[in-house]
Amino acid sequence: MSRQRPAIGAAIYFLVVFTLGCYFTFAAVQGDFGVFRRVQINAEAQELTQERDKLKAELAVLQNKTRRLSDGYLDIDLLDEQARDVLGLLRADEVVIR
Repeated sequence: MSRQRPAIGAAIYFLVVFTLGCYFTFAAVQGDFGVFRRVQINAEAQELTQERDKLKAELAVLQNKTRRLSDGYLDIDLLDEQARDVLGLLRADEVVIR
């Protein structure tokens, strides 16, 4: 009765294959280019897109005010508002309540 031992080469082969499989699975999920990093990049991109849109709207408002205060198109109401806000000017018939 001779017992055959499992070949140690086959055990090492399966151990190496299993280790490599685990490594590549881990890298695919949590590595620099893995699934979790991809989700994080997409979330950052969405936040930056929202911030860009907000800044575009703010820029449009500022461009509108700049155009309204330019020499070619002067908005008297906006000029009066800015003078009151920045310089603290009042008309003689106004009463200030603090």
